[in-house]
Amino acid sequence: MARFVGSFAASHGPLMVRDWHLVPPEHKDRLTAAFRELGRRVAEAEPEMLVVVSPDHWVNFFLNNLPSVCIGVGEAHGGPPEPFMKAFPHESVPGDPAFAGHLLATALARDFEPAISHHLVLDHGFCIPLWRMELPRLPRIVPLIVNDLEPPMPSIRRCLAWGRLIAEAVASYPGDARIAVLGTGGLSHSIGEVTMGDIDEPFDQGCIRAFRDGGEDGLVAYLEPALRATGNGGQEVRNWAVAHAAAGSAGFDLIDYLAVPSVYVGCAFASWRGQRTG
Repeated sequence: MARFVGSFAASHGPLMVRDWHLVPPEHKDRLTAAFRELGRRVAEAEPEMLVVVSPDHWVNFFLNNLPSVCIGVGEAHGGPPEPFMKAFPHESVPGDPAFAGHLLATALARDFEPAISHHLVLDHGFCIPLWRMELPRLPRIVPLIVNDLEPPMPSIRRCLAWGRLIAEAVASYPGDARIAVLGTGGLSHSIGEVTMGDIDEPFDQGCIRAFRDGGEDGLVAYLEPALRATGNGGQEVRNWAVAHAAAGSAGFDLIDYLAVPSVYVGCAFASWRGQRTG
């Protein structure tokens, strides 16, 4: 039987790689330490498979074909195509079509209608955390792309429902696997808007409080209005909501939060305190 072994989350941003040399040393040190601590916690959970929840930054999809949710069901997924990610150590990332197919079947049985792809390319949103966590080995990856970029986006309640669905799929999977969830993105940032570069620290602190408190109603009550008033990058917190519900919507442990203007992001790292089954 499969076992759920934890939910985790991390920020990402191209400038964490492309302009790393411009990040102040004190921020470099804290970001590096936070990624490593997150990686230590992931490694301690010993997942054989990670369901990684991230947006697609116009690598696989565009406005003429933009699913709300897409499951990567391939044997392998292409590595990041962005030039600034050329040092990523994997040309491709191993997939798990058996569990991905089971997740799809579970979704369809519950009246969810995700798109699927046999040939996803994983961009920086997926690969920066996988890289910077410095895991001793890379688990098999089942990508779950959530549209955090362009309206209409799935509601926070729908993202929470996806998290519960992942937990159900793990619990019902007949294979013997240790499975974890990693949500990537957020917290606040603004890209391609007049507020580009702004970091909304009050929004970020509100997110942290809502996730730390646990539950779902309070999270929805905070995020649905708050997301309308912050930068577009904050929409990626949907991926954290998926991870939250997969862990039973228990409160989480914040590893670190810091606003880093040089990468345009309110950077946060966390693991959830949900029940683990082994």
